[in-house]
Amino acid sequence: MTEEKYPGISLRIKAVVIDSIVILIFMVLTTYLLSLFENVHDSIRIIAFIFIFILYDPLFTSSFGGTIGHMIVGISVKRESNENKNIPIHLAIVRYIIKAFLGIISLLTVTGNQKRKAIHDFAIGSVVVFDKNE
Repeated sequence: MTEEKYPGISLRIKAVVIDSIVILIFMVLTTYLLSLFENVHDSIRIIAFIFIFILYDPLFTSSFGGTIGHMIVGISVKRESNENKNIPIHLAIVRYIIKAFLGIISLLTVTGNQKRKAIHDFAIGSVVVFDKNE
């Protein structure tokens, strides 16, 4: 039963790859949109790219229970204490920072525990589950 509820590392890696492509698409679209305006200050460009790169994951995770990559592969990030609730934005930001800092090292812990939690999940009390809609 546990294995059916908590996705393994392969689906999580697929979600990361999809999200990398989504972020790249957002950046290309942003570059195109900003090129339509004359004299866009560099600070505006920097802010736009920081917003995309740093806040994409936390905003989607706290608002929708996961990123576009998570949605496509059929998984969600939820509170461990209540798997029906998304994690709040401040915890989603901390989760993303830890995940980005540790990278693949964090994901390697997924196989070593019953709920298949990564280090960033342990740190903030989240768990990745299969979508109930699947």
